[in-house]
Amino acid sequence: MELRLYDTLSRDKRVFAPIDPANVRMYVCGPTVYDFAHIGNARPVIVFDVLFRLLRHIYGESHVKYVRNITDVDDKINARAAERGIDIRELTEETYNNFKTDVAALGCLPPTVEPRATEHIEEMKAIIERLIASGHAYVAEDNVLFNVPSMTDYGQLSKRPMDEMIAGARVEVAPYKKDAQDFVLWKPSKAGEPGWPSPGGIKTPGRPGWHIECSAMSWKHLGETFDIHGGGIDLVFPHHENEIAQSRCAFHTKVMANTWMHNGFLQVEGEKMSKSLGNFITIRDVLKDWPGEVARFNMLKTHYRQPIDWTVKGLEGAEKTLKHWHEVTEGESSEFVSSSVLGALADDLNTPKAIAEIHALSGMAKTGDVDARIALGGTLQFLGFIRAPRIELIGEDYVGIDPASIQLLIEARSAARVKKDWKESDRIRDELAAMGVVLKDSKEGTTWEIAR
Repeated sequence: MELRLYDTLSRDKRVFAPIDPANVRMYVCGPTVYDFAHIGNARPVIVFDVLFRLLRHIYGESHVKYVRNITDVDDKINARAAERGIDIRELTEETYNNFKTDVAALGCLPPTVEPRATEHIEEMKAIIERLIASGHAYVAEDNVLFNVPSMTDYGQLSKRPMDEMIAGARVEVAPYKKDAQDFVLWKPSKAGEPGWPSPGGIKTPGRPGWHIECSAMSWKHLGETFDIHGGGIDLVFPHHENEIAQSRCAFHTKVMANTWMHNGFLQVEGEKMSKSLGNFITIRDVLKDWPGEVARFNMLKTHYRQPIDWTVKGLEGAEKTLKHWHEVTEGESSEFVSSSVLGALADDLNTPKAIAEIHALSGMAKTGDVDARIALGGTLQFLGFIRAPRIELIGEDYVGIDPASIQLLIEARSAARVKKDWKESDRIRDELAAMGVVLKDSKEGTTWEIAR
């Protein structure tokens, strides 16, 4: 199967040819864990989950490595922890677990690796030392900054004029900068903030800038150059532009990733989502009212590169369609995936066309075509549309599963955690999340509640 993907860097749709078909590598920027993720954050998670599934289908599950990072050191994290009066690690653990529960309920597979920024400080410092040694970075007042003019082709990804890049970077005006565009690789830690021994001969403790984190984690887990780098369109500049600058200059490579993919913006009921407008919606908010597969389907009705308008009407339509499809399959599933659906996805993840093909398949299955019904079930499963039994609380009674069964799963997960079998622990958490069970870990143990 020929896979074609749109590359933001070259601005065209090209045939995807992995560096090594036996080791296809993809990196996607993940959450900054300080609060519940909003529905806009769910879009890249769902989009690149579909791509992950497609790549595994084409190249084999064991031949695809998907890395999605966790940013657990950041100004917003420091501020929120101080606001709540809790330890930074406690905040990031709680928020990370909430994120995992929410995206599992959306039908997303866990990535191959979910690296934390704080566990890759040495890799960040190693890149910074390389950049200083090659003249692409410099030390000034206990900061390390990337010298943008030292990279002659800086700006190729966003293709912005120089004045727009300066304005768009929201650069801090600082007298120690050599150029207005220069950005921070490392900065001194303030009192009460996390800090580590600094690179570049700096004597005071410090912490990394945001951009260097992804360069370090992608290098550690995927190498100096890899196949696909993804994220939201809002990350093109300055985040991805600066990642490219750091990585290419540190490793003297022509590219950081061969293909750059970005999903479009999301608005709510025709307006930009914001807390001031009262239309700020978290993934957890959506899951209180809608099954995860409905939110997933609503997201995929629009092509990933186009802007999407998130509406209640869209969710209602998604729920109606999925209900019909599940009724047609009669609960039957299989490993077979429709070739016409795969063909649509292979054309730059054309999910609207894939959905049209599923409608056609459903029509054939409804007439009694057994093969079509089997293909429909397998295709829905492949795309993550699985009608998981959800638990409801009616009065004091749980409908959908015996609470004792939940407790057994929690105990099995606790045993896996003791053995440091994190894969099994995550699998059980994801299984419970799909049923609508939210776990809360604390020093006293694990408790659970129904997502509302």
